[in-house]
Amino acid sequence: MGETKVGIVMGSDSDMDIMSKAADVLKELEIAFEMKIISAHREPDVFFEYAKTAEERGYKVIIAGAGMAAHLPGMCAAIFPMPVIGVPIHTASLGGRDSLYSIVQMPSGIPVATVAINGGTNAGILAAKILATSDKNLLDKVKNYSLKLKEAVMKKDERLKQVGYTEYRKGLGGNGL
Repeated sequence: MGETKVGIVMGSDSDMDIMSKAADVLKELEIAFEMKIISAHREPDVFFEYAKTAEERGYKVIIAGAGMAAHLPGMCAAIFPMPVIGVPIHTASLGGRDSLYSIVQMPSGIPVATVAINGGTNAGILAAKILATSDKNLLDKVKNYSLKLKEAVMKKDERLKQVGYTEYRKGLGGNGL
């Protein structure tokens, strides 16, 4: 995969299921990344060192996931000079709205691109698209990834036509598409 291009950081290992979805996309697209667990609140010195040195370590984008107060993405954006993608993590108390608002309501001049609550997959795709603006080979991989998504939906539609909605739903366990 080569040199590290994307940093994936989360405040707790409880965020791993969501953040690993970003890693899965990057891995599929052969984009080098490094994943870390760092708490901006519990170990600010470690966090500041991470964010300050990310550029020299080859990061082009940081994907930062956080729940509740969700300061990690915004603090990364305040220090790291390149794009930061925030992933609000679902919380038991407020369903992730607290995380979403904390990440999306950044002050002027400190933008954080923000995906949906628990949107790890989209964070990985967005990071790939950002990197693809200056990498034709990666752009082709991103286009191919999108084509696979299209083909998967077309295949589902064809099955629906063949078996009908009642039988199709049985195969889903009632979970929908």
